Amino acid sequence: MILRKRIMTGLLLLSNCVYAQTLDRWKIQPDGSIIWNIAGNTPHYDHIEMAGKKVALWLQYGVDSSGASVITRTIIFPTFRMVPNKTETAMMYTVKDDMLPRFFVNNKLWKQDVYNGGPVRPLPEKVSSVRHMGITSISSVLGSDHQIELKRSFFPSDNQPLALEQLVFINHGSQPATIEMEDMQQERTPAESRSSNGPLHFVMNTVGAGQQQVSPGDSVRFVIAYSARRGNEAPLSINPDTELLARKSRIAGILSLLQLETPDTLLNTAFNFAKIRATESIYLTKGGYLHGPGGLRYYAAIWANDQAEYVNPFFAFLGDSIALNSAMNSYRWFAKFMNPDYKPIPSSIVAEGDGIWHGAKDRGDMAMIAYGASRYALAAGNADSARVLWPLIEWCLEYLHKNVNENGVVQSDSDELEGRFPAGKANLNTSALYYDALRSAVLLAGQLKLPARDYKERADLLRKNIDHFFGANVEGFDTYRYYEENKVLRAWIATPLTTGLFERKEGTIAALFSPKLWTEDGLASQAGDKTFWDRSTLYALRGVLAAGETAKAMDKLRYYSQRRLLGEHVPYPVEAYPEGNQRHLSAESGLYCRIYTEGLFGMRPTGFNSFECTPRLPATWDHMALRSIHAFGKIFNLEVKRKGTGKLLVIANGKEYTIKEGATLSVNLK
Repeated sequence: MILRKRIMTGLLLLSNCVYAQTLDRWKIQPDGSIIWNIAGNTPHYDHIEMAGKKVALWLQYGVDSSGASVITRTIIFPTFRMVPNKTETAMMYTVKDDMLPRFFVNNKLWKQDVYNGGPVRPLPEKVSSVRHMGITSISSVLGSDHQIELKRSFFPSDNQPLALEQLVFINHGSQPATIEMEDMQQERTPAESRSSNGPLHFVMNTVGAGQQQVSPGDSVRFVIAYSARRGNEAPLSINPDTELLARKSRIAGILSLLQLETPDTLLNTAFNFAKIRATESIYLTKGGYLHGPGGLRYYAAIWANDQAEYVNPFFAFLGDSIALNSAMNSYRWFAKFMNPDYKPIPSSIVAEGDGIWHGAKDRGDMAMIAYGASRYALAAGNADSARVLWPLIEWCLEYLHKNVNENGVVQSDSDELEGRFPAGKANLNTSALYYDALRSAVLLAGQLKLPARDYKERADLLRKNIDHFFGANVEGFDTYRYYEENKVLRAWIATPLTTGLFERKEGTIAALFSPKLWTEDGLASQAGDKTFWDRSTLYALRGVLAAGETAKAMDKLRYYSQRRLLGEHVPYPVEAYPEGNQRHLSAESGLYCRIYTEGLFGMRPTGFNSFECTPRLPATWDHMALRSIHAFGKIFNLEVKRKGTGKLLVIANGKEYTIKEGATLSVNLK
């Protein structure tokens, strides 16, 4: 669990909102990693998730009051299914330190001898640092003389149902050292009646076990492997060097795409980390590649919000082939549930496609799907893919049209918070997403040379109805009520700003950044409540930039980024608190990246080869760029530079444009 300890260094005053600032525990390194150099300020505990195509590794790590490491590993195998075959029933096992093979340094035990339970005094350990960059590395010194250094690395396999823990012991002394890892081959097999595609086996085994003489200045490596196999399959062939190289290669490949370049190293680094988390969490299932949120619960399954709405539009700009494959698969899976009676598509398709979850009924899911699919189809710039998606978009828009109520807005059973907070019979989020989807559908139909029905007229009318029905003075702010009976401020009043609805932007931004909603962890879900969900904060930061309030947005963006990347719980955006204890669900990281593509650079797809760009260059910056954008059928750079007072130079795919600050530029890449 997270140690929610606040280290106060004073008060920060930003946009008339006073809140506490936590001291950075982590520092950015020249290679782009972040490191925690342990110098007191313990005990401290945290958790992080990593993923490959067949496995997820959820690592709880920390340093106790004596300076020793405390680690718990939970290994999840998304395609190894248990019964009942539901959302959360992937096979998973947890391994604590006292379940590892024993290690001896010069015949002295490292860690307590839990097997014999005797009064054995373990070799002292002092952790010196912890590092993250797609691989978690922990460095320690052992013994009272600190002559043995231990470097541990934790990472998932890129392709196999396998996670690895590598331990490298380095002898810094003047005499040879004897270092041993005992051999361990352990297998657990749940009853076949408890598995839906078994028999299944969890295997924990050592690689390179035994006793080694380590000369001064030399080292020895041991590896512990955590894997799964099915039925009578042979045990995995494990090559630690190959696995480590594959993991590093996957991370480097993700980082090479869609690169953010600004004068602010903090933001550049936070963007890179978010790219990793958003893109690594894609699992190869029997139905193809599927993006999954993670968090010990959400694997081999898709949701209308996480995948269709949040992360897929980001993947259209990233260009990672696996991510693009997963996006198309998610939309295809939802399309299977289209029906002539216009019964709602399920909120979630789970268990590799073997089941569905529709527990909150219609959460506005069709608006989420139509919004995400239409934006994705335009930005991906592939006419064939767009033709595949068009029937789904059209069906969802017709469903929404049939559910417009007497007030001219869309009714739905709940929203993406699924009843955690009231949403009435018609909520702002659903109608705002529907409005955006209609706008994109008009553009997409034009590209496909298909009739757009009356989508433009629907959008124009809906815009008026949203303002008329939801527009209200709430707690003294001229903003929106989230639903008809709503009397307190809600975080999702940010959504209209991301969809081009700026009629109430001044009051909405003032409300979002007021002490009623803005907290030390971003937006509270509801004024006066301690609960926060990062997704609404990420929408708000994007929307405030899109609305042109750059200085206000950048203050909050930098604060939020510093807290998530360098604070007490790092290094990614999180799902929520207290629910889930701030799990690093992966789609939220996609939303973080969209703050830059759609907010800071103001990119909105208008065609397969075109987009609008409304750059918001902060006053203290002289330049910013997005490089290696894979979108609109091209690989290109988008650069923004200051060009005298009130003017910007925009360079898109090598072509130069001069615009006024705040102006919208139409870019055609043909």
